[in-house]
Formats: sequence, structure tokens, C-alpha cells
Amino acid sequence: VDVEGKRVLVRVDFNVPLEKGEISDDRRIRQSLPTVRHLLDRKARPILVSHLGRPKARPDPALKMDRVAVKTAELLGSPVDKAPGCIEPEVARMAKNLPEGRVLLLENVRFYPGEEKGDDEFAKQLAGLGELFVQDAFGTCHRSHASVVGVTHHLRASAGFLLKKELEYCGCLLESGETPFVCILGGAKSEDKIPVIEGLIGKADTFLVGGAMAYTFLAAKGVEIGASRVETDRLEVARDILKRVEETGTKFLLPTDHVVSRSIEDTANVQTVKSIPSGWMGLDIGPETAARYEQEVAKARMVVFNGPMGVFETPAFALGTKRIIRALAESEGVTVVGGGDSAHAVEMFGAADRVSHISTGGGAFLELLAYGTLPGLEALASAE
Repeated sequence: VDVEGKRVLVRVDFNVPLEKGEISDDRRIRQSLPTVRHLLDRKARPILVSHLGRPKARPDPALKMDRVAVKTAELLGSPVDKAPGCIEPEVARMAKNLPEGRVLLLENVRFYPGEEKGDDEFAKQLAGLGELFVQDAFGTCHRSHASVVGVTHHLRASAGFLLKKELEYCGCLLESGETPFVCILGGAKSEDKIPVIEGLIGKADTFLVGGAMAYTFLAAKGVEIGASRVETDRLEVARDILKRVEETGTKFLLPTDHVVSRSIEDTANVQTVKSIPSGWMGLDIGPETAARYEQEVAKARMVVFNGPMGVFETPAFALGTKRIIRALAESEGVTVVGGGDSAHAVEMFGAADRVSHISTGGGAFLELLAYGTLPGLEALASAE
């Protein structure tokens, strides 16, 4: 796309984590800078639009984009002007008069009810700020929001470099046919992981399951799990999945030993057991399970990791996740990490620069693995 001199509306995902009002991790901003720099180098005038947090369709002073603008300018090494809104006449004037070499960052787009509703009039007003649209917010592509889908009905659209990178790695997982393909799934809830399992049965060779979600599957098999967390409303679905993987010959490994305690807070009475006693809960995979999972990762040509193996933020329950991440770092295959907790764990254990790719999308990453497409990608493909 010829962008020279053009006002380019860029959907970015600058939904960065905040701690005590300060940005605690700027990775999402850094990941979209190549797209912004590319536009600046070609004398385009980037107008960035993002959300921050969940402001419930009304202004929230704690979720204004001011700190994000300051951090973006710092990382970019170039001035970033902060707009007071998204669609007001003053913002339209700022966009129209944006000088070459400067970036304009709009206010939190979720301050407006039309954003999450996918309102076409709101999308048209947003689109009116630019002459072209670039989608570089993979993390929001699973949303049918105005700034994700709606604007593509009013502007010529293309993908940014971050989106391209995300799709290349997800495409590798879904389409390359490299084997063995190992899918590591953990975390607290099975709800968002079950569609991934269903979508990857027949593609993945091996599933390695840990975290609290493992106990739903163990309970579905009739294994005694003590006081471990179980999603009773998912037991039947879990049984169906266990039946399907058995029928297809897919390896579906569950923990055979467990690090347990009576509560997450009770780190003084931690045990490693094969069978979980009544009143105790599994809070990490045990060493036997970790060793089995490490062997599978070592053989893999492709690995996707989504969800920790235990309560890794607590040292007493962190070793399983740490061992899996170490195996990822040592793997010679393509290793892709998705989801906020998984990315945080990889960073925490010092392996961020030793995996192939850390996705900026949590829900989007899971939905793309599960369904092979996303509303934001379909909108981009159909845009003129």
C-alpha cells in the first residue's frame, strides 16, 4: 500500500498491564513499533487507536491513554500527541493537521458505547480520521468491535507487521504438518481451552495437560482428586474429549503425581503424592509428570504452550511450570507461547528470548487455534 503522506488509522493493542497506575510491562507497545516506524519512515501520519482495560463504555480517569502516550514516545524516540477523545471535532482537526514525523494517539476507544457494540456510525466517524487503515492488534481480532471490524467497511485496509508475524506463527502451527506437534495446556479454566483441544484433535500429536484444568479431566476419568478444583459443568465435555482422543490415537497425558497442600496459602505443609488425599488440593504437577512432559517437548518439532502447570506465582508450586518452560527454551523445534499468564511465566523464568514467539493475543490466540479464523481477519480479507 502506498502510504506516503497519508493519514493512516492504525489499530494497535496497547492494552498494557498497570500496577499502581504505572505500566508494568510495555511489551505490547514495543511489538507494534515496527509498523509505526515503517509509516513514519515513509512520511505517513499514523493515528493510533487502542483500548486500555475495561472501562464499561464510559470515561474512566484511571484508564486514560496519557501514560501510554508518554511510554510510546519514549520507546519510539519520536513525539506522540495525545488526543482528548476519538471522534470529536477537535480530534478530527488534530488528525487533519497532524504534521509529518508525529504520531497521534487517540483516547481509550472503549470509552465510547459504539466501540464494543460494533456500531457502524461510530466506525464511520473513526474511519473519517484517516485515509487508510492498518490492523496491527492481533489481541483484539477476535472481537467484532467498531475499531476492529467496522472501520474496514469505510477504509482500504491492510495488515501491520505484528499481525503478519502472529499469523505466520499460528499458520505454522495449524498448516505446516511438522510432527511431532505437542500442545501444552494448563491454567485454571478448561472453558477456553476445550475448543482448542477440539480444534487440534487430528492436528496435534500429543496434548500435555496441567494446571487446575487437569483435575476436571482426571475427575471425568473417575480419579480421586481430593479438594482440587473441578469444573463440574464441564465433566461431560471432558469425557467426550477423552473418548475422541482415544478413538483417534492422540496422546493425551494427564498428571500422574501432584504437588499438594490444603490451600494455596498453606506453603508450610506441601507434599508430593501419587494419589491426592481427601481435603488436599493439587497445585502443581509433580516431578514424575514434569519428567514425562519434558521428554515429549524434547522430541517435538512444534510446541504451543498456553497455561501454567500450577500456581507458579508461589515458589512452592512453581517448579512444574519452570521445568516445562526450561524444556521449551531447550527445544530445537518451533515454540509458540500464547496467553497472558503463559507469557508472564516465560518472562519470569528468563526464557522470553529463548522461545520462537510469544503471542500478544490471549483470547485471540486461543480462538485462532480453535477455529482457524477471527472476525478481525475476515474483515481485513474482505476490505477493499
